Amino acid sequence: MRSPGGCRSFLARRWRRVSASAVSNKGQGERATTAPLGVATRGFHHLSMGDAFGSQPRTGQTPSQHFQNHTNLLFNYNRNGNSSVQIRTVFVQTENTPNPESIKFLPSNTVVLDNEDGTGHFLNKTDPIEEILKSPLAKDLFKIDGVKAVYFGRDFVTVTKRAEAKWQFMRPEIFSALMDFFENPNNKVLLDKPQITDTTILEDDDEIVAMIKELIEDRIRPAVQEDGGDIHYRNFEEDTGIVTVQLAGSCVGCPSSSITLKQGVENMLMHYIPEVTAVVAQEEEEDEGEAPFGEEPKKQKTYEERLAAAGIPFSD
Repeated sequence: MRSPGGCRSFLARRWRRVSASAVSNKGQGERATTAPLGVATRGFHHLSMGDAFGSQPRTGQTPSQHFQNHTNLLFNYNRNGNSSVQIRTVFVQTENTPNPESIKFLPSNTVVLDNEDGTGHFLNKTDPIEEILKSPLAKDLFKIDGVKAVYFGRDFVTVTKRAEAKWQFMRPEIFSALMDFFENPNNKVLLDKPQITDTTILEDDDEIVAMIKELIEDRIRPAVQEDGGDIHYRNFEEDTGIVTVQLAGSCVGCPSSSITLKQGVENMLMHYIPEVTAVVAQEEEEDEGEAPFGEEPKKQKTYEERLAAAGIPFSD
């Protein structure tokens, strides 16, 4: 969960960036001060509504009701200080995942639009630059020091950090990047979404492969996405009965991923499809800068260098 200091510093930054004003409550003469953009973690464990907005919830109100009442009072002011139209509010909730290196961020806006099959989109910082540039939000998140990978679900963004990075330093920057992006409803997380996904049943798929894809899409994927991850079908070996899948999001590097794979995915597939004998995960590519023992690590270009090579400035 977010530390109190990190949350307060973030709210202070947003307060400075966007102006807000006190407004009257239905003619009763009461004044309420609201922060222009709100951030809340589920359960509000570390930051009370009074800390965040300078007032306490009314009797009988839950913190979430109090928070929503304040966000509904948000107005945009022109240069003369006169109130004009109500602006779109954006807030971000967070959820921990089984992987301590991954956090699930849930913006109030839909993340991936028009994605009927529920498949998410996973990007690693070491992916080809042309793939990263298909997502302006991923490009912004990878500018944050310590971000290793991002996964976009239908209503959440999972950010995975490097082991040595600290969440207390990264979290405010991630909040800022997400809220800056979703302030504009016209921004698209994915500029070019694939029409065919890993679980699309193709004409040349046999009955077993079709059943595997259907189970992954309808039964397994929704459960995995609850923890901020995803699972992709890769291959079925008819001779051995082995199904190969690829884990994404918070599942990558998660200590409990092997348990999920064997007790969850493998058991379900073997129960419904007797031809399946085992499920294995496709091995993750070695992290940049790492090399097998006894070999010299390869010199790889940084994210900034790869952007420059593509003729794209690092800063917007």
